[in-house]
Amino acid sequence: MIRLLICDDQVVVCEGLRAIISTVPGIEVVGVANNGEEALHWTERTHPDIVLMDLKMPVMNGVKATREIRARFPEVKVLVLTTYDFDEWVFDAIRSGASGYLLKDTPRDQLVAAIRGTVEGKSYIDPAVAGKLMTQVGTALPTTPDPELVRQFSERELDVLRLLANGYSNTEIASRLYLSEGTVRNYVSSIFTKLGVSDRTQAAVLALRNGLAELNLI
Repeated sequence: MIRLLICDDQVVVCEGLRAIISTVPGIEVVGVANNGEEALHWTERTHPDIVLMDLKMPVMNGVKATREIRARFPEVKVLVLTTYDFDEWVFDAIRSGASGYLLKDTPRDQLVAAIRGTVEGKSYIDPAVAGKLMTQVGTALPTTPDPELVRQFSERELDVLRLLANGYSNTEIASRLYLSEGTVRNYVSSIFTKLGVSDRTQAAVLALRNGLAELNLI
């Protein structure tokens, strides 16, 4: 059973999400918060697997709440669900540890799939956001990779990271590099450790920003 905490400053949104998600088998809504401070309180009290987080809220915004939750409860995933398709909040949310970024008009089935997938360690970025996010990341890329960072990785790890940064799944990476999925999972785990991240979205952003990968390189 997936334990889900909803955080949004609009009561009608919270109740709507609760009503929708409560009908989904295998997902239990364990609490509702109306700002980031309440989200921290309910995370500590209910120990959810995932927090569905809005961004622009009073008292404590969703970016700061995400950062605090990920620092204090690293096992808890945060999936952003907001109306803002792109500004500094997108970058800030990902940098703060959010595993994904969806818009509030996301269809029910896609939202449920994203909740389940995020708990499993996958990352979800709304298509309306992804292109803008990657373009913004791309404009910040150095012309050459950081040599100190490159030296931390084996050639095979860099191969895996380049594919990961372009959105390939472990199965697709395994097929392209003629490796087993288990071997790819081990490489991905090692990459996360070396980059100091906990999910694929953060790994991709850091790889792109530090010149370790290019969009559509492979």
